[in-house]
Amino acid sequence: MRILKVDAINSTNSFIRKFYEGNTDFEPVCVRAIRQTQGRGQRGSNWESKAGENLTFSILYPQKKLSISRYFLLSATISLGVLDFLESKNIPNLKVKWPNDIMSAKKKIGGILIENIVKTEGIVASIIGIGLNINQNEFNDLPSAGSLKTITEKDFDLDDLLDGLIDVLERKLEQLPDKTATEILEEYARHMFRLNKVSVFELPDSTRINGIIRGVTTDGKLNLEIEDAVFKTFELKEIKLLY
Repeated sequence: MRILKVDAINSTNSFIRKFYEGNTDFEPVCVRAIRQTQGRGQRGSNWESKAGENLTFSILYPQKKLSISRYFLLSATISLGVLDFLESKNIPNLKVKWPNDIMSAKKKIGGILIENIVKTEGIVASIIGIGLNINQNEFNDLPSAGSLKTITEKDFDLDDLLDGLIDVLERKLEQLPDKTATEILEEYARHMFRLNKVSVFELPDSTRINGIIRGVTTDGKLNLEIEDAVFKTFELKEIKLLY
C-alpha cells in the first residue's frame, strides 16, 4: 500500500477523500499526518494528539464485495486487526470499547472512525481513520487516556509501527468477504471492554442505568441486559458507557 506522509492537515479522513475519483478500480492508499488540526472521533468528538508523538492516519480502501448490511463487520474487523497487531507488540489487557475505541486495561490508547462512500451498488470505498497514542506521556484533562509508552515505559518507532499495522489491516480486509458474520461478531464480543460485567451507562437525557454488555447485533447495536433476562439494544447515540 502506498503511504503518504504529510505535515499538518485538518483531518486525514477529510484529506484522503479527495483521492477517490469515482470508481473502485484504484489501489489502496494511506495518508499519515504528523499533526492534525481537526482530528475527529466518534459522537462528533475531537481527537487530541500531540504532533510527532503518535500515529494519526487514514486508509482509502476500495470495496467490491461489501454490502451496506456488512458495515459493522468492517468496523469490527478493523478493531480486531488493531488488537492483533498490538498484541504482537506485547501491549497488555487489550479490549475494544464499543464500538471501536482501543483500550489497554482501563486506558484508551486509540480510536477508529470509518466513513464509507456509498453508491447504488453498495459501499464502493471505505475511509478508515485510526488514531493511536504511541509516545505521548501527558494527556491534559484526559484521565482515561494512555499511550503505548505510558503502559510499557518504552519508546516506539512510528514508521515501523505503521508499516506493521498496515500489513495486518490489509490482510484482515482481504479476508473480510470470506468471513461469516458469526465468526467476526463472536471474536469481537470476546474482546469487548466490560463484557459480562455490571456497568453504568448514561442515556441522552442524562439518566443513568445499570446494565451488562452481552455482545452486539449484526448491525452493530449494543446488546445490553438491563434487568434479569431483559435485553435491549442501543445505537451509538442512544447510550454511553461510563467508567
